[in-house]
Amino acid sequence: MTIDRPLRFCMITTFYPPYNFGGDGVFVHQLSNELARRDHKVEVIHCIDAYRLMGWPKPTKDYHDHPNVKVHGLKSRLGSVSPLATQQTGSPFFKSSRIRQILAKGFDIIHYHNVSLIGGPRILEYGNAIKLYTMHEYWLVCPTHVLFRFNRAVCTKPHCFTCELAYRRPPQWWRHSGMIRAAVKHVDAFIAPSRFSKDLHHRMGLDAPIAHMPHFIPGTHSETLLTERQEQSQPKHKPYFLFVGRLEKIKGLQTLIPIFLRYNQAQLWIAGEGSYGASLRGLARDSDNIRFLGHRTKDELQILYRDAVALVIPSLSLEVFALVILEAFMQRTPVIVRNIGGMPEIIEESGGGIVYDTESELVRAMESLLSDVGWRNRLGELGFRAVAEKWSADAHLNSYFGLIHEVAARKSIHAQNRDHNLCLS
Repeated sequence: MTIDRPLRFCMITTFYPPYNFGGDGVFVHQLSNELARRDHKVEVIHCIDAYRLMGWPKPTKDYHDHPNVKVHGLKSRLGSVSPLATQQTGSPFFKSSRIRQILAKGFDIIHYHNVSLIGGPRILEYGNAIKLYTMHEYWLVCPTHVLFRFNRAVCTKPHCFTCELAYRRPPQWWRHSGMIRAAVKHVDAFIAPSRFSKDLHHRMGLDAPIAHMPHFIPGTHSETLLTERQEQSQPKHKPYFLFVGRLEKIKGLQTLIPIFLRYNQAQLWIAGEGSYGASLRGLARDSDNIRFLGHRTKDELQILYRDAVALVIPSLSLEVFALVILEAFMQRTPVIVRNIGGMPEIIEESGGGIVYDTESELVRAMESLLSDVGWRNRLGELGFRAVAEKWSADAHLNSYFGLIHEVAARKSIHAQNRDHNLCLS
């Protein structure tokens, strides 16, 4: 395949903005629109029923799509029964005919993302095209997606049946049938956003080609962002550290809040909502030092990132790739991350932050950034420069199309060999 013409892409994902409450849908939106801006045609298939099943807030209108992006938000007359049927059967079930109808238009690339409730493993068999799959989580090897056993700690030894019950999810019996092993053979290449995720999937038995390809952050690097920061000579509030993300136990905020109940040099500001929010607010005990900001728009988040001392990510789970790190870097704000999952890779490759293991290490990192503004700004600048070099849209798409070329060449050679063997027979 030569990329001297616009290609037709189909993105298949359970969640897509505004019916989205996590980083996977945000990334699909970014990738789709970057491709569209380069004259490619993109169609997105996602499941509105799944969003409503999760009981998340009414979708916001923060997101817009390029004219070259066409979005199919699928709904069934049976509502939440449809994604539940997919969860239980491992197939698109009630949405099967509509998905096949869309794919019958013909695409050059079918790119799967989080397909857990839009189609399960069976959807990997649908359509004829080069097929890619980005592993945003660990769904291929974990029924709860996150390898966080009993919603308490990182999974070190599988207890899938009892763990599903702990998460209040119906057991997926099809996981014991070999359905996934058969379905992944229809995918030409898997994409792991971190080396950690790539290695872990291989160790857990995924027998498939996996390419390491980090996520990216779109947009230009405007120098006005730094100017705006420098002009804030008189802060209107105490310095603050920022958390951005879903309020869930796996995100680890419950380990951060007790620190700020007794740490008076700076505040903790928390942007996001989630099912664990009420428990976290109770833990904070209405402290003046801890502020819950709720959902914030992209523009509001940019200001919050810019003015924070640092973004803190205390996650307890094996994060594949945290886009919020790149969002902070775009505002020249350093990041402090727990030494777990794929996050330390970003800090190591950028030099834009600090990795911690213990509470005392976290406190020392915060105090260092508070006391040495010059060092804090140098870390933020390193992160900002690294985004341009490593995690820009151009850098990602160069790797993305390189992978497509590689797959196309491999499939062409395979087809030639097959035709040759047929002639010999």
